[in-house]
Order: sequence, then C-alpha cells, then structure tokens
Amino acid sequence: MPSTFFGLNISYSGLLASNASLNTTANNISNVQTEGYSRQQVNQQAASAIRTFTTFGSAGAGVETLSIERIRDEFYDQKYWSNNTNVGEYEMKAYYMKQIEQYFYDSSTTAGFSDVFDTLMIKGIEELMKNPGDSSTKTQFVGYASALTDYFNSTVGNLQKVQKDLNAEIKLKVDEINSIASEIVELNKQINTIEMGGAMKANELRDRRTALVDRLSEIVDVSISETPVVDLNDPDRVTGANRFVVKIAGGQILVDMNSLNQLDCKARENYEKVNMSDIDGLYDVYWVTPEGEPLQKFGLYNASMGGELRGLVQMRDGNNGEYFNGLITNTTVSDYVDDNGGLHDTVTIKVTEDYLTDLNKSNLSDQGGILNLGNKEFYYDSWTYKATKDGSGNISYEYTFVLSNETSKNSSHITNDRIGKNATIGSSVKYEGIPYYMSQLNEWVRTFSEKFNDILKKGNDNTGTILFTGNHATDTDQYQFNQNKDYHLFEKEAANGTSLEVNVHDDSYYKLTAGNFSTLVAMMSDPKLMSNKYKTADGVEQDDLLTDLKKMVNAKEGTAFRGGSAAEFLESVISDVALNASAADTFRDSYKTVQNTIETNRLSISGVDEDEEAVNLVKFQNAYNLNSKMIQVFQEIYNRLILETGV
Repeated sequence: MPSTFFGLNISYSGLLASNASLNTTANNISNVQTEGYSRQQVNQQAASAIRTFTTFGSAGAGVETLSIERIRDEFYDQKYWSNNTNVGEYEMKAYYMKQIEQYFYDSSTTAGFSDVFDTLMIKGIEELMKNPGDSSTKTQFVGYASALTDYFNSTVGNLQKVQKDLNAEIKLKVDEINSIASEIVELNKQINTIEMGGAMKANELRDRRTALVDRLSEIVDVSISETPVVDLNDPDRVTGANRFVVKIAGGQILVDMNSLNQLDCKARENYEKVNMSDIDGLYDVYWVTPEGEPLQKFGLYNASMGGELRGLVQMRDGNNGEYFNGLITNTTVSDYVDDNGGLHDTVTIKVTEDYLTDLNKSNLSDQGGILNLGNKEFYYDSWTYKATKDGSGNISYEYTFVLSNETSKNSSHITNDRIGKNATIGSSVKYEGIPYYMSQLNEWVRTFSEKFNDILKKGNDNTGTILFTGNHATDTDQYQFNQNKDYHLFEKEAANGTSLEVNVHDDSYYKLTAGNFSTLVAMMSDPKLMSNKYKTADGVEQDDLLTDLKKMVNAKEGTAFRGGSAAEFLESVISDVALNASAADTFRDSYKTVQNTIETNRLSISGVDEDEEAVNLVKFQNAYNLNSKMIQVFQEIYNRLILETGV
C-alpha cells in the first residue's frame, strides 16, 4: 500500500520529467545554428504501478525519465554518405577538367594548335613555295616549326603541372583520412566510457562522430556498422558499449572500435614509372604498421572506391583502359650471375591491343618498371618490341622484357610456370585523365614528325635533313632517328617469314614525345639545309617536295590520327576534353541536387525547428507549472492533515 505522501512523490517525478524536457528544449534552441547537431528529446514512460490491495488493485506511481537521445534516421545518413561520395568525385573531376580545357582552348582570340599548325603548314609552306630557294623564307619557316614544338612542350608542361597538383592532393586526402580516423577512434573511446552501463547517451560526441563520417564520405566511400558489445559471461547484461566499425574503399577496414589502420604515401622511384610521360615521384598508397612500415597496397584502382580520392586518382592515372597487358609466351633464365648475385632473366609477352602493336601509340616507360606476371611482381630494366609475319602473312606482336639484375628488386629467377599467365604493367583506369591526353599528344608528334621527316629525307636525291626531332633527357644531343624502323611499312611490304625488332634504346620515333619535341639544332642554325625539291638537278624554283608537305594537312595516309587528318588533331582531343569537362559538371550538379534533397529530408528529422521548439517550450512549461501546482495542492492537504486534524 502506498504511503500517505505518495501523491507528492508522483508530482515530484512529473516535475523532474518536465524540467528535463525544458532543459533539453533549451539545449536544442541554443544549438539551432550548430552544424551537425541533432535534435534531442527526453524519453519517458509511466512508472510501474504499485499494488494497493484494494478494489481498484493498483495506483499509478508517476513518470520515469529514461534517457535523453538524439533524433536520427540512419537510412538518410546512409543515403547522404553514398551520394556525398559521388559529389566529392565529380567536384574533383570538374575542377581539374576545367584547367585542362583551358590549356587546350583554341579560338580566334587565343592562339592554340590550329593557329600554330596552320601558320606552319599553310601560311609557311605557301610563302616558301613562292620563293623555294630563299634562305630568309626558310628561316621563317623553321621559326614556325619551332612555334609548333613550343606549343606541344608547353601543353605537356601544363598537363604535368596538373598531374603534380593531383599527386600532392592525393597525399593531402590520405593524410586527412588518417586524421579523421584518429578522431573517430578517440570519440569511440569517449562515447563508450560515458555510455558504459547504459545510463547516459553521449549525444554531442555522437554528433561530432557523425560529422566526421560526413566529411570522410566526401573523400572516399564509407560503410558504417555499430553493434552492441556483449558480455560473454552474461549475455543478457547490457554493457552499454558498442563496436563502431568504419570501412572505406569497397570494404577495407579503417576503424574498428578503438583501433585504426593507417595509410601512407610512398613516392615511386624513376624505375617504377608506369607511363613514360608521367612526372617523377607519383604516390602509391599503402596500409602501414604503427611504425610506418608498408604492409600492403591500398586499392587505389578498386572499382568500388569513390569520393574525392577516386576523382583525383582517375585524373592523375586515367588511361582510358589503355594499359600494357598480354599473355606470357616464353621465359628464359640466365646462367650468368654477377658478383652481387644479380640475375638476367627475360620474359616474352604477346600483345594484341592496337595501342600496343603500334609503337607510335606506346606509352611504356623507357626507364624500367614493374611487371605483374601472373600476380607476381618483377622489375624490368629494358624491353624489345618485335613484329613477326608468318608464312600466311599474319602478323604477331610481342615484347621481350629484360628483368632487373639487382637482387634488391628481383630476389629470385623467373619460373616457367608463368607461361600462359597474364602479364600487366599498371592498371586499367577507364577514364581519360592526364596519361591519356599525354599519350594522344605523343602519338600525334611521332606520326606527324615521321611522315614530315621522311619527305624531307628524300630531298636532294635522298640526302635531305630532318626538321623535327627530340631532345635527349640527359644531355644536349638530339635524336637523329637513324635507327628508325618503319613498322607501318613492315606491315604492308615485308615478306612472309620476316620480322622487325625495335629496342627501347634504339634511336626510333618511340623516343620522341610531346615533352621533348623540338626542331633540329643544325636546321635552326642553317635553314638552307631544308630541302624544297626531290632532285638536286632541278632548278632552284622547284617545289615538288614542298607540295607533298602541304598535302599532309588534309591527307590521312601515313598521318592518320584517330581516323582524321593531322589538321583535325585538335578537334579530336578538344572533343574529348570538352565532353569530359561537361560530363563532370553535369554529374556534379545532379548529385548536388540529390544531396540537397537528402539533406532536407535528413534535417526534417534531426534538425532543430525553431517553431517546433517554441511550441515544446510552452508545452513543457505548462507541464512544469501543473506539477508545481500539484505539489502545492498536496502541501495544503498535508498541512491540513498534519496540523489541523486530530485532538
């Protein structure tokens, strides 16, 4: 049976519940402008009734205040994180594609490829044809040629600056991921410390943790799980602790409750290049030990990865899927071992892709690299390209790689069990990023220069001098292309049963890139070396060679670039750039629209509404006042009962 003062206790419980609700409302109102704050509410329930052993059986015991919890819908959080990942990816792509678009911009007011190309191949040649033997006109023409080479040098330089910026930003994002992970771990510890036993909820700390996940989801895709920690000795006991796990990049664990996995960036050595025109020191990302030692590579090219990191990686390494891949057909193990235990093995790989069978399209590194041979990595130092025409006229293409003889790189011989397995260098990144555009520039300068120089060399009874060349990377010399082997001509005219080999170190047009593209120093010093006729005996006004050079503007034979003429180069590349820039803008805007919708829905649940809180303020104030009035009534009753009743 309840005590005489039971009603006072009931009113007191109501007073406490109303006071908690008023304080929570005040907290909500004070944080109405706090970013990431979740609206809180008091959870309460009727207290267990007390048996009275009377006809009515039991009496209500007031109200119990259970907890103060934040209002949050995990469904909208997951939707927000998923969409935020897409926003981050296309923000990066839109930003950097806009820069690339500016570098290729060409108009009547801005000198670009069309201007310098037309000046050389139309204006320059027409002027030269008016007076073929004039040295001053030839000097002017060579100057126009230098302007063309400067255009490509400048464009590649700008692209490499963008690649450098992308590389630096990848490191910044990795550092930010580590920082966020560390903060989440600390918050996990604090939250579990507060919530152990189940008496309190660390609402503000949970909001801070959710805000960190919001930011993390923009950098890289995330998935979150939170499960109660169970006491194995007493499974029914509520511990109050939770295991909070954060996974990124398609399921790789970043945070697991109070532990985290750290990432680190390691710059590639010059002999670890993937693409020949890449800048030095591109970063690979590794999971590392607490001491910073690399454990395994982080999946930068994981198809499931998203966010800003995906956008940066695709812009930095995007090759449109054109990477080295083939089938291992032969291996040889060298009998020779040097004083340091170095090995000299080779591996032969058959290729079929057009961008690998044509050396003008090849983007293989000439400084060595890493071959993945059946999921086992080997370093290589050099390679040789070989085209072979069989008895039926069918041509097969293969590369033979000489593996590094340094034991610090390759500690064991290659084995025959590699034969029949796939071989790759780098990864397929199906986006048109910096490597793709640089390979397009390289292809054009090689194809154009080869055809242009071939015509010039036929001048003056096949004693002509080339005009376009490439500068050596390590000295002041220039390539003469004396060892050039025309594999295009081989495909057409070689007899059955013959083969053609080009070594990476040969003085071939493979060595020519848009970055080292230049005019021959001897020609610049003495423009009279430039031929204007095929036969020396012809008169000084003969311009038949110049006529053939002029035909190159619209000719597709020998100078075809993606099915178009040399003059249509810009149109092809600009269309790629414009399309990718436009697509990035469109996707970014679309995902931002979706983000705003999701955020509105999320805020409608977890956000603080000033009008709603004003109504709650009045409601809880009235409840507080009524409970206070009830206590006053009981005070009067007890006063009468105690002081005025009895003798």
